[in-house]
Amino acid sequence: MSGIYIHIPFCKQACHYCDFHFSTSMKKKEEMVLAIAKEIQMRKSEFELLDGARSDTQIETIYFGGGTPSVLQISDLKFLIDTIYENYTVAPNPEITLEANPDDLTTLSVRAQSRTIFEEYRSIGINRLSIGIQSFFEDDLKMMNRAHNSEEAQKCLEEATKYFDNISLDLIYGVPGMSNEKWKQNIEKALSFGVPHISSYALTVEPKTVMNKMIQTGKMEAPKDEVAQEHFMILVEMLESKGFIHYELSNFGKENYFSKNNSAYWLGKKYMGIGPSAHSYDGVSRSWNIVNNSLYLKSIQENKLPNEMETLSEADRYNEYIMTGLRTIWGVSLDRIQAEFGQTYLDYLMKQTQKFRNDGLVSIDNNVLKPTKKGKFLTDGIASDLFYLNLEY
Repeated sequence: MSGIYIHIPFCKQACHYCDFHFSTSMKKKEEMVLAIAKEIQMRKSEFELLDGARSDTQIETIYFGGGTPSVLQISDLKFLIDTIYENYTVAPNPEITLEANPDDLTTLSVRAQSRTIFEEYRSIGINRLSIGIQSFFEDDLKMMNRAHNSEEAQKCLEEATKYFDNISLDLIYGVPGMSNEKWKQNIEKALSFGVPHISSYALTVEPKTVMNKMIQTGKMEAPKDEVAQEHFMILVEMLESKGFIHYELSNFGKENYFSKNNSAYWLGKKYMGIGPSAHSYDGVSRSWNIVNNSLYLKSIQENKLPNEMETLSEADRYNEYIMTGLRTIWGVSLDRIQAEFGQTYLDYLMKQTQKFRNDGLVSIDNNVLKPTKKGKFLTDGIASDLFYLNLEY
C-alpha cells in the first residue's frame, strides 16, 4: 500500500453542485478527529500483513480530503499525522496534501507567534496544498454557493505561493452562461500565480444536489455538453502551451509536480481510505466506509470497522484498468492486458476499439491504447464501451 487518504466530513456550507459526503454542523468535529485517529490505529494490521506475508511497504502519501479539511485546527491535523507516524512506516519526505478553501487560508492567516497559517501547515509536515478556487469571478462563485469570494481566491494564492511551491488549484468549466473569453480569463488568472498543478472539472449535475433542483424548477440553466467540450479544448491548449503536462483527464502538472496521491489511484496502487465514506483498495478487493457520521462514530466507539468489502472479479479489475488507463498519459498497455487477463480479453478489447480507431478517437502506439486529442473529452464514454460485460460477444 502506498497511501492513506483521510476524509474530513465537514464544510462551512454546501456548494450547490456537490454530492460528496459532508456535514455543515461542526458539533461532532472533535469527536470525529478522535474516531479517525482510532481507525488509523485499528487498521495498521492491513499494512503489516499483505498476501499473508510481512510487508515492508512504506506510506508514500498522506492526503486530507473531504469535505473541507482546512476547517480543522492545526492541532487536529498534527494529531492525525502523528498518529500515522506512530502506527505505520512512513517513507522519507512523503507527499502530505491538504485540501483547503480560500476563505480558510485568508481568515485564519494570523496565528500564534505571528506565524501565518501557511507556516503552521509547513511546521507539521504538510508540503502540498490543493486549493478549491473553482472560479475567479464573483457571479460564478455565488451561483455555486462557494464560501469564498473572488478577492479571497486571489489573496490566498498570493500568500500561499510565498510559502509553498507545490500548489494545485481547482477550476470548474462548462458553467452556464460562461463565454469562451471568460473561461480564458479564468485560466490566465490561474496561470498568473505560477502554480505548478491545475485540476479542472466540467460542471456536472448530480441527482440529489441543490443545483439539480434549481435546474428542474427553472431557476438555473442546465450545463451544455458542447460548451463544456469547447472549454475543455481551450483548457488543454492553453495549459500545454505553458508547459503543463496533461497527465490525467482532469489534471495538468508541470514536470515533477504530478499528484503522487492521485497518480497512485490511476496506476492501480494500493491505498487506504480513513473516515466516513472513504474507499480503500488492496489490489484484490475494494472496501468503503459507511456514509453516515453518527453511524461511523458509533461503530468506531464499539471497536468495529464501519466498512463493507467486495472482492473484485477478473472482469472488474479489467474494467477498472480500462477506465483509469484511458484517462491517463500512461494509457492501456495491450501487453499487460494479455499478461494479466489473457487472449480473450485482448481480442475483446481490439474488437470494441475498432470503431473508435476508425473515427480517430483512440490510437495504438507501441502497443499502448490512448485517446487521441479529438477523443480525450469523450474518454469516459469510450471506456464504458470497452468494458467487459459479457463473454458472448
